[in-house]
Amino acid sequence: MPLLVAALVLEKDPVWIGSWRVTNEWLALVIFLVAAGTDLLDGYLARRWKQVTTIGTLLDPIADKLLISAAMISLVEVRVLPAWMAILIIGREFAVSGLRQIAAAEGYTIKANDLGKTKMFCQVVAISCMLLAVRHPALLGPGRILMWIVIGFAMLSAVSYFRKFWHGVDQRIKLRRRRELLTLERKRQKAVRRQRKSRSGDLGGTIWKPPEVN
Repeated sequence: MPLLVAALVLEKDPVWIGSWRVTNEWLALVIFLVAAGTDLLDGYLARRWKQVTTIGTLLDPIADKLLISAAMISLVEVRVLPAWMAILIIGREFAVSGLRQIAAAEGYTIKANDLGKTKMFCQVVAISCMLLAVRHPALLGPGRILMWIVIGFAMLSAVSYFRKFWHGVDQRIKLRRRRELLTLERKRQKAVRRQRKSRSGDLGGTIWKPPEVN
């Protein structure tokens, strides 16, 4: 992430590799694609070798979100990507991350669905196009179209995550709270009955004496 931001935002002279002239946007694109590629490779190997863990399931989406957020904020900084698009997509990422953390605290893991994976692929393609549009304005139009597609998939996948959370976690939390309230109510009723019994016992043990007559 720091390398990506530095390559895209900082002003510096092009780097020459032999006869190849590497400018900022190309360097940023290479860094971004390498980071996204290693992330995809990590998930593939984890599933193939059956080494999928709970902490990996939770941390992998965070790595995706940090990479995408860094790229989008940098594109806003160089005035290629509209700020509202970045805010909408990054806000969606925070909302879904919050849902998954609440679900994990309740012992329920919300895994990435096909819409989320498609959204991630579209984000990589769209951001790559926008990175090249920094110096090649002809790619700005296709990049904006791809970003609209990303927003569409982002909203659809967010609705899917919310539905999973509602059916898998929200109902469970409500049932648990109802059980807790019932348990508290039973304890309160038992305490009231004990208090009444203790009062009736005190009254029953009192001996009545007639008043003395002078």
